[in-house]
Amino acid sequence: MIQEESHYLNTFEVDEPLLSLLAQSGLEQGGDYCDLFFEDTSFHTLNLRDGRVASGGFHIDHGVGIRVLKGEKTGYAYAESTDAASMRDAARVAAGIARGTLRPEAGQEASRPKPSGRPNPRADRYPMEADWRTVPSATLAPWLERLEEKIRQKESRVAKVMASLSFQVSDILMYNAYGEMKYDTRPYATLAVSAVFTQNGKIENKSASRSWMCGAEMLTESLLDRLAGDVVSGIDARFEARRPKGGKMSVVMGAGASGILLHEAMGHAFEADFNRKGQSVFSDKMGQQVCPKGITVVDDGTIRGNRGAVNFDDEGVPGQRTVMVDDGVLTSYLHDRISARFYGVAPTGNGRRESFRCMPLPRMRATYMESGDAQPEAIVASVKKGIYVDEFANGQVKIGEGDFTFYVKSGFLIEDGRLTRPVKDINIIGNGPQALADIAAVGNDLKVDDAAWTCGKGQSCPVSCGIPTVLINNLTVGGE
Repeated sequence: MIQEESHYLNTFEVDEPLLSLLAQSGLEQGGDYCDLFFEDTSFHTLNLRDGRVASGGFHIDHGVGIRVLKGEKTGYAYAESTDAASMRDAARVAAGIARGTLRPEAGQEASRPKPSGRPNPRADRYPMEADWRTVPSATLAPWLERLEEKIRQKESRVAKVMASLSFQVSDILMYNAYGEMKYDTRPYATLAVSAVFTQNGKIENKSASRSWMCGAEMLTESLLDRLAGDVVSGIDARFEARRPKGGKMSVVMGAGASGILLHEAMGHAFEADFNRKGQSVFSDKMGQQVCPKGITVVDDGTIRGNRGAVNFDDEGVPGQRTVMVDDGVLTSYLHDRISARFYGVAPTGNGRRESFRCMPLPRMRATYMESGDAQPEAIVASVKKGIYVDEFANGQVKIGEGDFTFYVKSGFLIEDGRLTRPVKDINIIGNGPQALADIAAVGNDLKVDDAAWTCGKGQSCPVSCGIPTVLINNLTVGGE
């Protein structure tokens, strides 16, 4: 949501002359660039346990982070108050950390970009029809209770249901030494549920969630039905699943949530800070063929309502769709302003941060592989022996080597082109560049998953991921 400029100035009790003064204070000790990031966020949670909503939480975060750049040096400081004195102190501390020996030359001012226009409400990627901040909590609790009712109506083996509704709304204001001002209101909302099932003394569990950048209009009976259906579907297979024999084999990744492997095993290695420092396995592969022709890998900040959507990133750079791999060739890293300056390219709108207390870093938004031309059923039918996986849990990735390990929550054996026995308790082990090179087929069924994905990189950021059905040969499956 993009409100009137006055709303943001009033929220932080600032005006443009004061913003300009603060930015200039950041440059007083020789800095090249200074930016300000203001945030006012309200966090809410409601939790259902034992059939009723018995707990919740609420808090507000408010403050400003000030960054100063001088050559390769970065100074950062923040204040948990936006009174003028606290902000001036933060600007001076940031300037001191990034202290240089020379002030910018007079000619440098002429090379600075002209300030861009103000945010356009008609181009807003996350409108909020019903502001969470004005919705009474008493009207929200029944949604969680009805969700449990629907789950229990669908499945008699349910022993316990835990559900939560969490949402936050952030007013953001940014200003930099170029005179650019950006602002918007960012809503994030998640409805999540986990159920425990029992059968003949055995216990299984399953979780489901939906998360978008939107207001309370997301709460509908249709959403409850979909979540209830998701959390009970496939539970028979969970009870029947066994650990298969391991070994090197073909793996078919189901469309949607399997995109987490793409995010972790490849996406992080495309972030420009890892490449700038020579820590990524892709540091020397720009312009090279990194996977078969016909494959396109994208990081997208323009999907309306998606957890990775940005009107502009946390440096004020407009959100955009960045093609990292085009027809199999590595064409772009994911850049913030610092890495873009290092490489001599335009920033890609990937400068993101957890809060005003953190410096922005190159971070993913919605990362996915575009659809190919294969039918998903034909992909499975082409595999003589392998596994099909559609739900991953935690994993580990070594950025420098590209090696990864992921735990698979659920899947099926593929025998002679058919899905047969359900499997569980397996790991998928491989190498990112090699896995890209070993892609043998890409389905025509891209799905960007709407679950509550969060990416950690020293800081946490909401993201999204997706993938069509994909066949990768020669991955190691850790089983018996």
